[in-house]
Amino acid sequence: MSYQNYGIRPELVERVKYKMKHPATKERIKKLLNGVTKYDLMDREKVRKLVRSAAHALQESLTNTQEEQIIAFIVAQKIDPSNTFHLIKLWSMFR
Repeated sequence: MSYQNYGIRPELVERVKYKMKHPATKERIKKLLNGVTKYDLMDREKVRKLVRSAAHALQESLTNTQEEQIIAFIVAQKIDPSNTFHLIKLWSMFR
């Protein structure tokens, strides 16, 4: 399912993709996500903390609504970071 179905704006996604091309920013996000499990990504409070930390690292200010939309999207995807198929599916969504 597309992130747009959750109300996440394409402009926000494009800004984040652009910022992620910077090597230092990419490393900060990788460190933030290191060790995250599929159970962490199904827990709304843990996802909220990750979203806020990532937004801070990317210097993006999110409204409460945007934050809730992103959290709903992440939880609904049932992502397993150790499953290559899940990662490929996510990558194809945002390329």
